[in-house]
Amino acid sequence: MESIFHEKQEGSLCAQHCLNNLLQGEYFSPVELSSIAHQLDEEERMRMAEGGVTSEDYRTFLQQPSGNMDDSGFFSIQVISNALKVWGLELILFNSPEYQRLGIDPINERSFICNYKEHWFTVRKLGKQWFNLNSLLTGPELISDTYLALFLAQLQQEGYSIFVVKGDLPDCEADQLLQMIRVQQMHRPKLIGEELAQLREQRVQKADLEQVLDGNDGSGVLDEDEEDLRRALALSRQQIDMEDEEADLRRAIQLSMQGSSRNISQDIPQTSGTHLTSEELRKRREAYFEKQQRQQQQQQQGPPGQLSHPAETPTTSSGALGGDPGDAMSEEDMLQAAVTMSLETVRNNFVTEEKK
Repeated sequence: MESIFHEKQEGSLCAQHCLNNLLQGEYFSPVELSSIAHQLDEEERMRMAEGGVTSEDYRTFLQQPSGNMDDSGFFSIQVISNALKVWGLELILFNSPEYQRLGIDPINERSFICNYKEHWFTVRKLGKQWFNLNSLLTGPELISDTYLALFLAQLQQEGYSIFVVKGDLPDCEADQLLQMIRVQQMHRPKLIGEELAQLREQRVQKADLEQVLDGNDGSGVLDEDEEDLRRALALSRQQIDMEDEEADLRRAIQLSMQGSSRNISQDIPQTSGTHLTSEELRKRREAYFEKQQRQQQQQQQGPPGQLSHPAETPTTSSGALGGDPGDAMSEEDMLQAAVTMSLETVRNNFVTEEKK
């Protein structure tokens, strides 16, 4: 529906928008409509002057504001009617006895102009489909043939005056295009400002909720929805923290294995071209840890004949990893022990290299 010309509301210039949406182009401006209104005012003044310029009616007429326009941009039906006469178009009241006697089905007309109080808008047929071109809408509204009569009847019940536009409307691109294709409208346009009002309301509600969640010190009582939201946020943060801790632990294990891989390769023969399983890797790491522990015990005992000082028993050892199943540690303790001893091995290797 991009080819349909649709002027949106600006100020109180609905009469201008109504005419331009009817003719499908920028045919009239406020200046041109004001000129027509001034011409009508002058014609009325001349008719009133025929009764005498000194008459009470004439003086009262001069003191009254114009009935064809005002400072807000409103224009009367007379202005609209005279503007359409330029294009050879005529307005007939839809519910007048004159028109009702014709018995014309609304679907066989080409366009209508609707007025309620000081608002004007156009309903026009483009191609083979009807559209509500109200300037207060965000875009053209598609009206089905079966709904047209009901739509006009509803407007009449709401107090609208409806005028049938008689005559040949100027050619327009939208009418030519929609003669060949039919359009579908998934979502009806909203009133101008309605979407902005909804967005403002949502922002206010969000700000109020954040204020309640941030400012609540436990003394107040949250309703169920707010309490559920708060629990959901807490669980989400807890899950993120757990994932971060797991990631840190995995990185520590990886760095530990990389740091000790150089020394493992010196003491444990590698199987060329063979992919080690996790069980084989675990057994080789245990063998390496046991060898490192024996070397540490020999260093602590010293040369023969020298009294050895009792060594402090580490809280975690390779014996615990391969000990009695009844004294088996939990998987988390085993993992932590492996990380600790791997880091200790890397530290000892660095000290040895520095001494060399």
